[in-house]
Amino acid sequence: RAQGAVVITNHANIVSETTKPMDTEEFRQRGKEMVDYMCEYMETVADRPVISTVQPNYLRTLLPREAPMDPEPWEDVMADVEAKIMPGITHWQHPRFHAYFPAGNSYPSILGDMLSDIIACVGFSWAASPACTELETIVLDWFGKAIGLPQTFLSDSKGGGVIQGSASECILVCMLAARAQALRRLHEEDPSVSEVGHLPKLVAYCSREAHSCVEKAAMISLVQLRILEPDADNSLRGEILRRAIEEDEAKGLVPFFVSAIMGSTGSCSFDNLVELGPVAKKHNCWMHVDAAYAGSSFICPEFQHLLNGIEVVDSFNTNPNKWLLINFDCSCLWVKERKKLIGALNVDPLYLKHEHEDEVFDYRHWCIPLSRRFRSLKMWFVFRSYGISGLQQYIRNHVRLAQIFENHVLKDKRFEVLNDVRMGLVCFRLRSEGDKLTAELLANINHSGKIHMIPARIKE
Repeated sequence: RAQGAVVITNHANIVSETTKPMDTEEFRQRGKEMVDYMCEYMETVADRPVISTVQPNYLRTLLPREAPMDPEPWEDVMADVEAKIMPGITHWQHPRFHAYFPAGNSYPSILGDMLSDIIACVGFSWAASPACTELETIVLDWFGKAIGLPQTFLSDSKGGGVIQGSASECILVCMLAARAQALRRLHEEDPSVSEVGHLPKLVAYCSREAHSCVEKAAMISLVQLRILEPDADNSLRGEILRRAIEEDEAKGLVPFFVSAIMGSTGSCSFDNLVELGPVAKKHNCWMHVDAAYAGSSFICPEFQHLLNGIEVVDSFNTNPNKWLLINFDCSCLWVKERKKLIGALNVDPLYLKHEHEDEVFDYRHWCIPLSRRFRSLKMWFVFRSYGISGLQQYIRNHVRLAQIFENHVLKDKRFEVLNDVRMGLVCFRLRSEGDKLTAELLANINHSGKIHMIPARIKE
């Protein structure tokens, strides 16, 4: 390719009419049929078994080994959805699905994704689709304000927000930014050693209750991870972190990253930000908060006290696709200093440059992928359709239901509740020596196909 050449590529819509399996008019018809199917599914999902009972590789016996050479009737495709795909679905929107944290879903969110799919832009930069970038910035500011984040995390400061695909991506990019910052500092202090040469010294920290994605992020980042024991309430405390950091510093290691939890996966426990933050700052550690589930609850003022200590945090993530009526994928990350994140991930080839790049956000520098979906549309649709008050009502109802269930469990002397029920998660077990009876009860519940639940191990 000659230097300075202009690149022209074929567009997806330049296709021979004979290759189109569906024209606009048929799409209108099939689209209406699909909406009807979706509505019927949501209205009758309670009539289906909540958990699939198929065996591994069941689908290979039902589908051909090769893709069809010629087009097939749409009616046949949809018939196979119901006959072959649906038996292998575990229905996350089922009213008796009580496993994992919830998967957000609402009609406004679905409509937002439908519009995003038909627009089909790839929003890696402002120039690639200005509204895609600007709406993301706006809704992240809306959301950040609604959950009580400090002004320093909003776009009119040195910080800002971005939509990632998952909390795993949020934690990974923040760890990479922290790593880049630490390696740069170490190289400046000792130029005789390259930045890569300092890599084996770096240590990150998290609680035993932290999500497994922290461990995966450390593996990808090629750094050591020290997993610390929380207190009796499954909360990581400042003194435990301080001791661990000082022990590692005495060995010549370099602490650089701390990941705290707000709403752990196993028990919805909360680390002590007020204690952890100052320790992290004293030892030049990037402080991250993973509030994947519980963060959405901060849209209710009565839960915002749990954010105490957030002022010294460098980054914060939460997943509205868990608890805020927004479909997967949609994980929101805010950073206090966006230049640190951008500096760690900035790759800038000529073909991605544009004339406004010095005055706008280009979100390709904020994440691992270059290609980005128009995910802010579904957030915008949900915020406008429900309003903050409607979202608050939704959260409060979940918390109320959890408290009702907790009270029922506590009235039955055969059971005990093992977590502090602040949000929508209740951890309970049979009163017995060991876990055998509780494990058998769980297996029987799941095998019934009527309710789906999962185990957690806490307070070992």
